[in-house]
Amino acid sequence: MRSFVDRPMKNLLVVEDDAVQQMSIRELIGNGDVNTTMVASGREALDALASQKFDCMVLDLGLPDMTGVELLEEIKKSADSRTIPVIIYTARDLLAGESDKLKGLAESIVIKDASSPGRLLDETTLLLHRNAARLPERQRRMLESYHQGVLENKKVLLVDDDIRNIFAMTSVLERFKMSVVSAENGKDAIEILVNSRDIDIVLMDIMLPMMDGYATTKAIREIAGFENLPIIAVTAKAMKGDREKCIAAGASDYLSKPVDTEQLRAILRLWLHR
Repeated sequence: MRSFVDRPMKNLLVVEDDAVQQMSIRELIGNGDVNTTMVASGREALDALASQKFDCMVLDLGLPDMTGVELLEEIKKSADSRTIPVIIYTARDLLAGESDKLKGLAESIVIKDASSPGRLLDETTLLLHRNAARLPERQRRMLESYHQGVLENKKVLLVDDDIRNIFAMTSVLERFKMSVVSAENGKDAIEILVNSRDIDIVLMDIMLPMMDGYATTKAIREIAGFENLPIIAVTAKAMKGDREKCIAAGASDYLSKPVDTEQLRAILRLWLHR
């Protein structure tokens, strides 16, 4: 059976009581690969979550029947919905105590301003695991503008046991103005990370000798300080369930070979802008 994470169509729940905002969010994010459900109250959001599985939720805090914190606390009580990634999208400034509480309940908080549409598109693209290179041109341009210059001087660890792949990928990454270090096995990759501590992102081939990419990723996640390091798994070919296996092992996202240059650029930008 095709895994939930691996489906081409993703389900987004938007909790927003303003009809104009609902329409603008749908237009901003909408495409053939995202099915957006709009609800206008906390109660409607809980009912939707009880009846359907969602990949991500965008939440405005100004709801008519309960506060955003109350809704999130209700969601976290349910085993079925507590793991849903949440993006707070709000026009009002947050009080210090409220901000701290929301940071513990949501993946990110986007304050509505001139640059917020780009950031909201960026966050939802990331959390829905969309292929940014395949977005409509308007959305791609918005993300490119938002991510301008984000790859320059960033350091990437490339883990692959095939020297030809390392050579080819290094030339692409250097064109992005990135600094590249490489490892041919999991043990060496971990050693480089622990000793240098200046790696911004990892491209992890899954088919490694002895310690494969899944085991290497799990081991990295167990080291203090690397819990949030972006690790992009690179698989030999796109297979059903690949992404779910990679995410379960601790990868942030995944690419399949042959790696498309524009998709690689897009996925690096998404993770390095966080």
